Amino acid sequence: MTDDLERTSRLNARIREKILQHLPHPGILPTAIEGFRLARREETGTPEKCFEKPLVGLVVQGTKHSYMAGREYVYSTNQSIVAAVDMPIASYVEAPTPEHPFLFCYCYLDKALLASLAAEMPHDAEAGGGELSGVSIAGTPPDIMEMFLRLIELLEKPEQIALRAPMMLRELHYLLLISPHGRILRQMNTPGTQNHQAVQALNWIRQNYKSTLRIATLARQVNMSTANLHRCFKLLTGLSPLQYQKQLRLYEAQRLMLFENERASAAAFKVGYESITQFNREYKRVFGEPPLRDMH
Repeated sequence: MTDDLERTSRLNARIREKILQHLPHPGILPTAIEGFRLARREETGTPEKCFEKPLVGLVVQGTKHSYMAGREYVYSTNQSIVAAVDMPIASYVEAPTPEHPFLFCYCYLDKALLASLAAEMPHDAEAGGGELSGVSIAGTPPDIMEMFLRLIELLEKPEQIALRAPMMLRELHYLLLISPHGRILRQMNTPGTQNHQAVQALNWIRQNYKSTLRIATLARQVNMSTANLHRCFKLLTGLSPLQYQKQLRLYEAQRLMLFENERASAAAFKVGYESITQFNREYKRVFGEPPLRDMH
């Protein structure tokens, strides 16, 4: 145990040093390794809202609060978070300063790779039992911290990234499957479990969010009862399937307005709304301001 604590402390110091080198100022750095990012925050600011893809993140310094899957999670230095499914997240950093910034590194997860690795692993009775939230927070095993350090160090050898990064990311995904986060990742990515069926429903909504959603039809499509689909879906995301679709539409409309300069009415119709009044009302409920004021 003492050896693990000493190793964790050494790894944390090295990762912290490397992030500060790559990020001398606050911001988020999308790196040359696909899906791998570094973050530095020096002010609390207003809570940030986004519709995030599955990811694993390591807190290198500081504390973060995130509201996701229907509850608030708090995670601090040397803890890691896994968000196993696509979901809306609202988060803020606790009391960072220029002298003690919040430091975070994270990697988006490859669902196909997780499913492939999970299929190669010995059968685990726990993987099929029980229903779980789509979020896991735990102390980070030293092996996973070392993988994050190796990924950051690889950024200093850009000519090696194309060949080495895929191998290292595969190893990271494997280590996550055998870590304290492994149970939810195996359940979400092992065919035959109720959570996997609910994830299939979630993926369908993600791909067809503009279409009319008929819950009974979707439940039959993923071989679940309507009641089981609602229960599992709510546990995974904190939302009902219809609420989830609504959030997807609103976040996509916000993206269209912010990054593609779409008018609110055009964005609303593009994401599947038929009523501008309803769009404005639901947009304000989620983002706190009507569309035009939110863009300003």
